[in-house]
Amino acid sequence: MDKKSIEAEIASYTGKLFRDNFGKGPSSIYVSFVQPYITIHLRNFLAPMEKVLVKQNNNLKVQETRDLLMQELLPDIKATIRTTAKVDIRSVYYDWSLENRTGIIIAEMTDNDEEIDTDYLSYPSRDQVHEEIIRFSEKAQKAPRSLHSMMLNPRTLVIVRKGILVRIEKELIAAGFEEQLKLSKRRLEKSLLNTDLLESLLGVQIEDVFADWDFSIDKGYLIIIMKPDK
Repeated sequence: MDKKSIEAEIASYTGKLFRDNFGKGPSSIYVSFVQPYITIHLRNFLAPMEKVLVKQNNNLKVQETRDLLMQELLPDIKATIRTTAKVDIRSVYYDWSLENRTGIIIAEMTDNDEEIDTDYLSYPSRDQVHEEIIRFSEKAQKAPRSLHSMMLNPRTLVIVRKGILVRIEKELIAAGFEEQLKLSKRRLEKSLLNTDLLESLLGVQIEDVFADWDFSIDKGYLIIIMKPDK
């Protein structure tokens, strides 16, 4: 199966899965398959009951409910990607923008460095972008121990940070407050990121910023969705 067919099949399955479980699916789904990631960008996705909660400023309740449901859906999503793309999946990350009614799912394949096109690791102003990521990471917690990024396509920039948790965060995770910490970190980091600077550096309009972590290995993803040719 070619790349376009794989992307189309994953998009079709994801749309049905969300319709069946949320009562409403996204109006459009954009899938990108670039080693070592598969990203699934959902647009115009907000269930009827969620609209009521958002209108009442209960965004946190929507986030918590979605997280619970996603834990049930992740095995199906992994299995479908594995079967369709014929790749092994290490982990899946996700995040939502309720204000924009969008979401992202990013599946991380097992390491296969020889298949990664190094062209994706280089893009205009990459070093300056990394400087901004380090700056805002220091304000939110601390500078990452390691940092790399990939421009998967003109719309999707994936940034990976390792070693950013501070001691108090590790204590909260050990005490069972992982969910609360993740929701708080998402709000904080998105508020600290200088999107105006990134738009200037990249020459694009930023539509969405998503964030998720695997606290067990102190690894976090930032996914920036862009509108090219600002």
